[in-house]
Order: sequence, then structure tokens, then C-alpha cells
Amino acid sequence: MARGCSAWIVPPFLAALLLLFLDRELVAGAFLSLTLFMVYFHRDPDRVPGGEGMISPADGRIIQDQGSKVSIFMSPFDVHVNRAPLDGVVSGLEYRWGGHRPAFMNPARQNEQNIIYMETPGGPIQLHQIAGIMARKIVCYVKSGDRLSRGDRVGMIRFGSRVEVIIPGGYSILVKNGDRVRAGETVIAVKG
Repeated sequence: MARGCSAWIVPPFLAALLLLFLDRELVAGAFLSLTLFMVYFHRDPDRVPGGEGMISPADGRIIQDQGSKVSIFMSPFDVHVNRAPLDGVVSGLEYRWGGHRPAFMNPARQNEQNIIYMETPGGPIQLHQIAGIMARKIVCYVKSGDRLSRGDRVGMIRFGSRVEVIIPGGYSILVKNGDRVRAGETVIAVKG
């Protein structure tokens, strides 16, 4: 389970138990269904990085791959824990206030976001965690100075969102619009 998920799972579960005790089976069933959805949504499976190169920081579908930027849309059915694309050191963090437009649209760049700056052996990268229309909470697990290994968990965006990675020069992007990727596994770019 993802860090910090108990606040989303325990209350509906306790409500379901209380409603069962009060013989309100139908409403209890709704709360139990909500609990199961929250357990599913907050899953955090172990992942083993595949191949050499930069790995996807998020599960989802590639919605933009222009120049040095790869954008990944995460639906509510994807795993929402984000991962480090390369080995490196967190050189800075920046939080930007903004709107909550649909994450699959271009104006989402104006949405609330958290930016993780990393220095890697292949050059500096930026990882943008962007909130969407339903995603109202960006959770960052790292701080400036943290050393990360490729595939380490760096944060989570709750309830559908978008992640963008700004790739340094000298990398060839391997993914294209419409491709499905898995955080911590799918290689999205290689050096050279």
C-alpha cells in the first residue's frame, strides 16, 4: 500500500462496520465497496527496473513526446506512485499553485504541480507531478539532497493526474503518443 493511504481506507471501512452493526446492509455495502476501491487505488506493487536507460516515472499512457519532454497521463485505474527515472540526487523541489484542469489536456501545465529537480550522471532532469481535475493532492516523498536509485519511489498523485519528465540532451526517446508505460519498469529513453 502507498504511504499515507490509511486516512483514505480506514474511515469508509469503519463506517461499513458501524452500518453493518446497525443493520444497514445496503449502505454498509456501499461503504465496503468504497473501501475496496481505495485499497485498489492506493496499491503500490514492487517494480524491477527493466533494461538500461531512463525508466518511466509513472504508470499510464504517453500523451505527449515532443523535444525533450515526455508526458504521461495516469487514469484512476493506474498505479499512482511515481518513481525516479534515473539514479541521481534531488537538487531541489518546487511547488506551484495552479488550477485543476483535466490532466490529459495541454492547459494542465497551468495546474497545481510539484517539480522534483535531479542531478543524474546523464545530466539534470525535472520530474513534474501535475494535479488533474480529480487529483487534488500531490504527495512528495523526497527532499533536497536525497540520493535516489532508478525506480525509487518519489511521490504519489491521488485520483488521476499527469507526470512529465524533462529529459537532458543526449538521450533518444523510445516511446510515442499512445504507448502504455509502467512506472519503474518501462524504458522511455536511452543515452546516445
